[in-house]
Amino acid sequence: MNNRRQVLAGLVGLGLAGPALAQTDSLVADSEADQSSAFQAALHAASGTGYLRLPAGRFRVSGIQFPRNLVVEGVPGATWLVGMGAPVGAISGQASVVLRDIGFAGDSGADALLRLQSSQGVVIERCLFRDSPDTALNIYESDAVVRDCDFASHGDAAIHAVDNLGLLLSGNRITRCGNAGIRVWRSEAGPDGSIVVNNRISNIDWRDGGNGQNGNGINVYLADQVIVADNHIADCAFTAVRLNTTRNTQVSGNQCLNSGEVAIFSEFGFSGSVIANNIVDGAAGGISITNMDSGGEVAVCNGNIVRNIAVRSEVNPDTTPFGIFAEADAAITGNMVENVPGIAIGAGWGPYLRNVVIANNVVTASRIGIGVSVAEGAGNVSISGNRVDASEHAIAGMAWSDVVAPDLLASAADYPNVSVR
Repeated sequence: MNNRRQVLAGLVGLGLAGPALAQTDSLVADSEADQSSAFQAALHAASGTGYLRLPAGRFRVSGIQFPRNLVVEGVPGATWLVGMGAPVGAISGQASVVLRDIGFAGDSGADALLRLQSSQGVVIERCLFRDSPDTALNIYESDAVVRDCDFASHGDAAIHAVDNLGLLLSGNRITRCGNAGIRVWRSEAGPDGSIVVNNRISNIDWRDGGNGQNGNGINVYLADQVIVADNHIADCAFTAVRLNTTRNTQVSGNQCLNSGEVAIFSEFGFSGSVIANNIVDGAAGGISITNMDSGGEVAVCNGNIVRNIAVRSEVNPDTTPFGIFAEADAAITGNMVENVPGIAIGAGWGPYLRNVVIANNVVTASRIGIGVSVAEGAGNVSISGNRVDASEHAIAGMAWSDVVAPDLLASAADYPNVSVR
């Protein structure tokens, strides 16, 4: 008897005893009835204790508001909140909310299954998100942790995050989304500081079309100081990691497999991109650091492996095969590029070239090893210490897409913008 009392006392201390469970007595598992009112009442009743444990079953709800200072926990893989033509719920203007081991599914209409707005200290972990016609999770103007969750079969994106500060998106599994895996966006350029790490993303489509707006595993837009690291990203219609107008963003240690267009893209008005120690295997273009004409500048591309580039892109016919390409104020060093049916490492496009270093790279089994612009108006490029095995030209001078200097090592004196050693 004494042992039994001690066990019950311990359960009460953990918030797992009768009162927390009793608050859900009015919920009926697997009923077709709308249980939104009963669920909301259970949340409010639990807000005094700080803990609500949900039973197993499917509960049809919509418009739920999760209160602050509360842990809501389900039965792993067995507790489901199912939308009925509207979002399941929201955490809006709250703080210190934890959702754990809860499944979100069903018809959310033209919105996300779950929305997080203007809230702090929110943790969403070990949750399941399934079968939304739009987005699974929207996060706005908040700081939050989303970790070890599972997302599948969403019409738009798994996670759409806008105007946040310091998100941690870690260890999530994302597959079969219509337009994107994870978006980290801002409405205006500025510090964001989100960390996107150790996620597994696959099978991202581009249902709404476009020329790179959709079809990306991880997309960072106008958000500065973001880290994208150690993710496994496969079978994206366009790009595994796409940076658009970012500052001081790091992309490192990612596995990028079978991208339909460019695998890693730093484009438009970026500044301070570090792209290091990634593996790109299978893409229509490997790593592109471009758009000098839109202010793109200052990048390091180091220690990457880029291999098995396709002859063409099925989604963007304008993409020509290349391994690594940069235009302005960039160092391309210590990379391994293999099997490119075009230019393995390229610098500049017409006059769009300024202060690029290509050094100590290894190129094998490619058509053109290193191709640099020598067109009128092109800026400086330095080429040194590379090992190149190419079927047509080892180091070539380019005027736009034409080879005008087949052996740039021998004719470098004719092009004052080029230094070759």
